[in-house]
Amino acid sequence: MRIGIRIPPCAPANEIAQFALEVERAGLDEVWLPDSQLLWRDVFAVAAAVAGVTSRIRLGTAVTNLVTRHPAVVASAARTVAELAPGRFVLGVGVGNSSVGPVGLRPSTGAELRSRLGVVRELLSGRRVDFGGVRTGLCDPVPVPIHMAASGPRNLRLAGEIADGAILLSGVAPEPLAAAIAEVRAGAAGRTPGPITVSAFCRITGDVARDARELKPVCLGIAHNGGASFLAKAGVRVAVPDRLPASYPDLLHAQDWDAAVRACDPYVDDDAVAVFAREFCLYGTAEEIHTRLHAIENAGAEAVFLQHVGSYDLPRRLLADVAGHLTPRLRAPVSG
Repeated sequence: MRIGIRIPPCAPANEIAQFALEVERAGLDEVWLPDSQLLWRDVFAVAAAVAGVTSRIRLGTAVTNLVTRHPAVVASAARTVAELAPGRFVLGVGVGNSSVGPVGLRPSTGAELRSRLGVVRELLSGRRVDFGGVRTGLCDPVPVPIHMAASGPRNLRLAGEIADGAILLSGVAPEPLAAAIAEVRAGAAGRTPGPITVSAFCRITGDVARDARELKPVCLGIAHNGGASFLAKAGVRVAVPDRLPASYPDLLHAQDWDAAVRACDPYVDDDAVAVFAREFCLYGTAEEIHTRLHAIENAGAEAVFLQHVGSYDLPRRLLADVAGHLTPRLRAPVSG
C-alpha cells in the first residue's frame, strides 16, 4: 500500500517544493496538495514547483474544484503539471468546500460535478467540447488520471462511476470504511473501480487521550455535516449544534486552532474525541498504526495519505515521526 502525506501550500512555493523533496527522500510514496485560493498558494503552481525538484514521488491535488476554476482552466493546468511530472500527477477533484464558501459560492452538486468533470476528461483526452455553441479543444493534451473525493453515499457511488479513482474522506473506522468502499464499487457497476485512497489524520503518540483534544473541530465538523450517526455507531457521541461555532475562516480551517478546540468543548467531550481519534483517525503508537494500516489495505484501499491537524504550518513533526517510526515497519520484509 502506498503511503502519502498531505502538505497544505501554506508557504512560498519553493519552500513547499523543498519539503516535498524531504518527503520523497524519507521514502514516502505520495504528496497531496489541497486547493483553497484564499488560504494557500495556488495549488497548480505549487504542484509544478514540486514536480521540478522531485523525481519519484507521486503528486496530486487533494482536492481542487470545478466551481472557482472553470473546467477548461483545470484541464490546462493539469496538463501542464503532468508534462512536468510524466506519469506522476493525479488530478483530485471535489465539491470545493473551503474554496467556494469564503467567496460566497456553493459547492458543486452531484449533477454539476458529473458534467464538469466530464468536460475536463474530454479535453485531456484530446476531444473537442461544446461550450455554449463554441466547439473547441485543448492543444497538446496529456492523459491525466482523475480521482474524485467523496464522503456521502451518492458521491461515493458517483466516484466509482465516473472517476479513475476515489479519495475517501470518511475516516478509517472499519465499518464506515467498508461501507464507503462498497459504495464506490457499487457505483462502478460492473467495471473494475479505480484505486481507492483514504485520508486520515495521524499522530504517533503514547497518550491518545491527551493529544486527541486537537481533533475536536474535526469531529464536530463531521457530525454537523451528517456524520453523527456513523460516529455514534463507533461510540462517539456528539451534541450537534444547529450552527457550528464561529471561527475564521471556518471551523475546520481555523487560524486560531486552540480557540476552535475550546469552542467545541460544549459539544465534544474528551472521552468522545479520544474514541474518535482511535477509531476514525490514526492516533496511537507506531505499532498500533502499523496494524491499522494493514487492516485498511485488507479492506480494499490501495493508498493512505496522512495529515496533521492544522492548515497554516507544514507537517514537519508528522513527517519526522512517520519516517522515523512508521515507514521502517511498513518497508520491513514479512517474516516467515
